[in-house]
Amino acid sequence: MQQLISPPGAAFEDPESSEALAAVYAYPGQVNHGRPWLRANMVAGLDGGARLDGLSEGLSSPADKRIFGVLRALSDVVLVGAETVRAEGYGPAGAPAGFAAARRAAGQAPAPVIAVVSRSLGLDLAAPLFTEPLVRTVVVTTEDAPARSLDAVAEVADVIAVGRGSVDLRAAVAALADRGWTRLLTEGGPRLLGQLAAADLLDELCLSLAPLITGGDAPRIIHDAEMPDVRRMRLVSLIEQKGFLFTRYLRPPTP
Repeated sequence: MQQLISPPGAAFEDPESSEALAAVYAYPGQVNHGRPWLRANMVAGLDGGARLDGLSEGLSSPADKRIFGVLRALSDVVLVGAETVRAEGYGPAGAPAGFAAARRAAGQAPAPVIAVVSRSLGLDLAAPLFTEPLVRTVVVTTEDAPARSLDAVAEVADVIAVGRGSVDLRAAVAALADRGWTRLLTEGGPRLLGQLAAADLLDELCLSLAPLITGGDAPRIIHDAEMPDVRRMRLVSLIEQKGFLFTRYLRPPTP
């Protein structure tokens, strides 16, 4: 990997090391004071498509997977939409190799929590995500979700019910932070990321850009979102490897 742009104090000599990447992608200090920070990690092709053959896997690379692992290792909770859980076959997060001591020192669980956002609760509760998690899975749903489905989910996962008719994502983020999970990571998919961005909850976007033109009708990384206004982000990190670009954009500082 070659680092082309780096945040202050975070340039690294060994771009292959997880420790160096962890320094580049470190969460801001506010997470140590109860204030959540929501980071998104997404991948896209040169023409903007967020999937290849229906999945994000085809757009990835070994370096992308390495960064993916580091971002998970730094996080308290991974927020993901139910559609993505079903399509990508999500399993429980494992304990990240090489990060056990750092996670203990930060007061984190051995692995990040997977928090699934689902209004309908159409989930496979017999899947390993619910039957074999290292840390109990969380389901974020609505207060008026079907009672029978809600009872079934509560047997295998912790439930956060916020909003009626649709999930109140602002309340959901606050509820996660109330549990001490201030290092938030979302892996989408595009519809959930759009909802988070539209609610002005997105603090950071880590976008991997694959050197591929895919065509087709794949959604962009943000899909079906009614944005109240165009939002400008500032580039703080840019890494290149074998034609793949790994960008990190932050919300501009508050004036």
